[in-house]
Amino acid sequence: MPYSKPIEAFEDMLAVFSPQGAEGLTAVFQWDVLGENGGVWHIKVADGKAELVNERHPSPTVSQTCGTDLFLSMVNYEIDGMQAFMSGKLKMTGDMNVAQKIYEVFPLPQPKG
Repeated sequence: MPYSKPIEAFEDMLAVFSPQGAEGLTAVFQWDVLGENGGVWHIKVADGKAELVNERHPSPTVSQTCGTDLFLSMVNYEIDGMQAFMSGKLKMTGDMNVAQKIYEVFPLPQPKG
């Protein structure tokens, strides 16, 4: 089933976390999701583990800001994150090299249905 709320995607991101994809990585990925069912979440990656926290981190490695609809479109594979960033729909700050590893670190499967 496609994701209908951001928290569903974040919970699945933890479930599919790839220690191999995160090898040697210590980072904080933060999302500011604006709108219905939105909020601020960050995932701390360190020592081959990932931890989800529902609050703002004081100094994330990479931070993404977008509306709920765009976030859901990205996690449902309806729009590519890089495409959203290049078009100005997705605001991103921080280490872009780390940002590009997100699909390796959290290999969400394409939703069925």
